[in-house]
Amino acid sequence: MPRKKKRSSKRRISNLSNTILNILKKDRNKSFNYKQIASILNVNDTSSRNQIIKKLQQLKSKGEIEEVERGNYKIIKNASYHKGILDLSATGSGYIISDDFSEDVFVSSNNINRALHGDEVEFYPYKRRKNGRIEGEITQVLKRAKTDYVGTIQLLKNYAFVVPDSRNMYKDIFVPISKTKKADDGDKVLVQLNDWPENADSPYGEVLKVLGKPGEHNTEIHSILADYGLPYEFPAEVEEYANRIDTSIQDKEIKNRRDMRPELTFTIDPKDAKDFDDALSFKVVGKGVYEIGIHIADVSHYVKYNTILDDEAYERATSVYLVDRVVPMLPEILSNKACSLRPHEDKYTFSAVFKMNSKGEVLQQWFGRTVTHSDARFAYEEAQAVIDNNLKFDMSSEGGSQVNTNIPKDVSLTGKSYNTQPEIAEAILILDRLARKMRTKRMKSGAISFDKVEVKFELDKEANPTGVYFKTSREANKLIEEFMLLANRKVAEYIGKQSPKKTFVYRVHDEPDEAKLFQLQNVVGRFGYQLNFSNRKNISDSLNNLLSEVVGKKEQNLVDTLTIRSMSKAEYTTHNIGHYGLAFDYYTHFTSPIRRYPDVMVHRLLQHYLEGGSSPKAEVFEEKCKHSSDMEYLATKAERDSIKYMQIRFMQDHIDDSFKGVISGVTDWGIYVEIISNKCEGMVSVRDMTDDRYDFDEDLFALVGRSTGNTYQLGEEVLVKVKSTDLIRKHLDFYLLNKVNHEES
Repeated sequence: MPRKKKRSSKRRISNLSNTILNILKKDRNKSFNYKQIASILNVNDTSSRNQIIKKLQQLKSKGEIEEVERGNYKIIKNASYHKGILDLSATGSGYIISDDFSEDVFVSSNNINRALHGDEVEFYPYKRRKNGRIEGEITQVLKRAKTDYVGTIQLLKNYAFVVPDSRNMYKDIFVPISKTKKADDGDKVLVQLNDWPENADSPYGEVLKVLGKPGEHNTEIHSILADYGLPYEFPAEVEEYANRIDTSIQDKEIKNRRDMRPELTFTIDPKDAKDFDDALSFKVVGKGVYEIGIHIADVSHYVKYNTILDDEAYERATSVYLVDRVVPMLPEILSNKACSLRPHEDKYTFSAVFKMNSKGEVLQQWFGRTVTHSDARFAYEEAQAVIDNNLKFDMSSEGGSQVNTNIPKDVSLTGKSYNTQPEIAEAILILDRLARKMRTKRMKSGAISFDKVEVKFELDKEANPTGVYFKTSREANKLIEEFMLLANRKVAEYIGKQSPKKTFVYRVHDEPDEAKLFQLQNVVGRFGYQLNFSNRKNISDSLNNLLSEVVGKKEQNLVDTLTIRSMSKAEYTTHNIGHYGLAFDYYTHFTSPIRRYPDVMVHRLLQHYLEGGSSPKAEVFEEKCKHSSDMEYLATKAERDSIKYMQIRFMQDHIDDSFKGVISGVTDWGIYVEIISNKCEGMVSVRDMTDDRYDFDEDLFALVGRSTGNTYQLGEEVLVKVKSTDLIRKHLDFYLLNKVNHEES
């Protein structure tokens, strides 16, 4: 019997057009022949080579590539290329945010070209035929937003895959077995993306750190920090350096400072605070005239420029406040001890001292290094009790002499009691009066009052959430806030108004984007609120009225959040444009150098100028400002993730429980609902809304039933039941029970 001829296997190379175009686009100045392309694709069979040759001819005939010499091809350069940032969804498609376009540019999943969420990319725009909407094709990745990812490792015999936690990461990461750092199957790990070969479906990486078992508390907290590139411990050499610093108070150093230890001085902080970086001193210097000192820990005395301690502080740029811990910018020997203005201890400080009248006006100012001694420590609750006890305090009295200076019996000073308690009480009450007047002036000038409710958790010794409570700002908090704002503003004015212009670090806040304001109006209009955008003053007045009107209402948290999102993002820069939200022409951060690196830079620059120094190059400080702004953004995201994580843990004990909530978001895949009683937010999937088929109406901010016409609209109250909790993905799912009938409720 004749032997059958063996048929050659013809493997079709998928998506070959895009693959060839991407190879040529990556190096537009170089030409490629079919052999070079085959080598890049790691194919050498006759069928594959013929496919490449044929496809090159097709692309040439379409005018997408040119044959520069026989058999050698280059991309045609007459196309218009742009740059932007990719905002990627979990499905693998996304949008490019580019300054060159008024609207975001859609990119389908087959045009992503190995770009990842947040990457800076180059893209080629074109219009879709159906609706004329601009789409884009990513031609190359210019800069990766991140290379480190947190995920769960899956071990196979000779290799492993890490499944990233991030929903925006659409590919698992391939890891050779030799680069798994001996992780066990199912461990949570931090993996670094090293390469993504042209012919590989997944990027290649290596495990940097084994974080622990998924679901364990410390593993999840460390995972949050690792995902944003934030450390949770200090390098040993930094700790050793800090511990060797002489933190004693020396007579020689005191002689170089203004000695303010005799002045009545105290701190007011949260009751669980471990570091106290600001204190107030108070003295009556005439009828209705007061000397008030805002004293800030002199961190720059200990953290010297160009040391490993300074380098570490700069890299961190900020302390990170998670639900169960603080990840400090400085080692404990400084943050909680040497630089903390603890009661009954002499401390080196940097101070802004003002003479003020009873109207809250500054008559005279002084800035410089000091030595201070805190006489007492108050928690906010204790200072508030002093204020609340003084119900008959006459806010209009010039000297503030008619005050009830008795500290109530239920107030015990957190520190050792000062031996003239009425003197402290009088100081608090007069400072409160001045703070109210300064705040009133700010609001009249167009400042916006953001008193957003903060979600806090009661934790047991194992950091398990046992309850939820809401933190609000009261008079004692606002007292401290106003004097910190005063110091920050006056320091910025002092440098900013000098001529010639000097390099300085400012905290700026641009005016809100008009488009975002109109989006806000569309949402709050559903609740019956109206905003006036005719001029800057009307905008701030409208926003303040809105924030005031929603206090205590079901939609408060939603409206507060949406209003904040409509604002521009505050940032650090050497280019002063003022602070819109505070209505200040000059503003900086001077008052928290223990937890913010920009404050350390401000202290150094201020002292440099007080000593007559010349202005340094702005470029150096601008780069540091950008880094500080970026790190602040990452820290804020980590803090939000830790809150979300703790909310999921809290809700694990409430599976199948029902809650009243407000619809806080509407998408084509479901509605998001925020529980009124604890601010936990979860999702109701359209797949679980089985009474009808629902479509997303973008104009109504609603899901609308095709048959019934039922609508579920942003801001409506609904009753939901907890379906499931996913601690790893930090996701909470609800079943929708029904709308809340207000007449019945």
